[in-house]
Amino acid sequence: MRLAYLTTTYPEVSHTFIRREILELERLGYEIERVAIREPDSTLVDPDDIAEVEDTYYCLANLKHDLLPALAINPLRLLRALWMTFQMGRVSHRGMLVNFAYFIEALPLTKRLVDKEVDHVHVHFGTNAAAVARLVKALGGPTFSMTIHGPAELDSAIGFALGAKIEESEFVIAITDYCGAQLRRWVHHGHWHKIRVVHCAIEESLLDKATPVAPLSRTLVCVGRLSAQKGQLLLIDAVRRVIEDGGDMKLVLAGDGEMRPEIEERIKEYDLESHVEITGWIDGNEVARRLESCRTMILPSFAEGLPVVIMEAFAMQRPVLSTYIAGIPELVVPGENGWLVPAGSVEAIHTAIHEILDTPTEELIKMGKAGAIAVRERHHLPTEVSRLDKIFREFKG
Repeated sequence: MRLAYLTTTYPEVSHTFIRREILELERLGYEIERVAIREPDSTLVDPDDIAEVEDTYYCLANLKHDLLPALAINPLRLLRALWMTFQMGRVSHRGMLVNFAYFIEALPLTKRLVDKEVDHVHVHFGTNAAAVARLVKALGGPTFSMTIHGPAELDSAIGFALGAKIEESEFVIAITDYCGAQLRRWVHHGHWHKIRVVHCAIEESLLDKATPVAPLSRTLVCVGRLSAQKGQLLLIDAVRRVIEDGGDMKLVLAGDGEMRPEIEERIKEYDLESHVEITGWIDGNEVARRLESCRTMILPSFAEGLPVVIMEAFAMQRPVLSTYIAGIPELVVPGENGWLVPAGSVEAIHTAIHEILDTPTEELIKMGKAGAIAVRERHHLPTEVSRLDKIFREFKG
């Protein structure tokens, strides 16, 4: 089967799970065209990501060259796609003009996919790339399916016309049971059979890098984009209280993002420069090194799907402190492999950090091993991609 994988941007530092999925499918014999609406937003440092750029077709970068030859299209299909564009733009929080841009992008992409004899398009995330895939199908191009992650699609299900996309797709992959349940809210139960669960997965090699928690480590690592939804500002508030209590710890914020200035200002305001480090963007090897040196990984998010970094921390045999949201409780089990707190509660984070610092190293090691077992059982790359392969084959009959 010849597939196209379509995303808004590709590759991305935070979306290496998509690259892993593509490569594993190719290992199984699939031919896959990489397509993205635009070039990566982040600065790529991983050589594997950089190599993917050469194999990716970027719609916007090629629009000027490819649009004119694509205009020779069946008028009825053209009108159907224009009507669909109007319907999406009418409810979209992004406006009519942006949705018309999706229509323009879909025209040359349809021709390219037909010329490349692509059988089916699979889209990661149900946002703008999924709108383009829907229009491609209306214009006479291949059928499509989606992997939905959340929270963006679920927070704006009406604005993204998520229900209509599910109805017109061949199938939809949810990355967690929670995600699958939310998707069922937006379609008639006659479409529920399309919704399947396939987990995101990590590389097997991470499990081989695992080492026990170092007895003297007092470092807690938070991996993720510095943004409002990740909750780092409240984490700084909690760390301040731990230090004021006499706690001995260091926090590493591994990442960068739009809220870095505000976070740095709060660190300075609280005089925490000797207790908090911001690394900026780091590659996968450095993330692994940071996790190896830590006592526990912390992710106090307000909104998530199921963060891959939690899987990576468990693979490195590090317990995780996170929040009771979305699919996280499907992997993080309090008392077994980590801690869960209510999202937005500084007091709960503060208390949990003290518990982490007071937990004997032997118990942390036991929790870390339990996390690694959970990841191997639920987020093993060959296993999850084999499930996806089975769904593709079922769809093709």
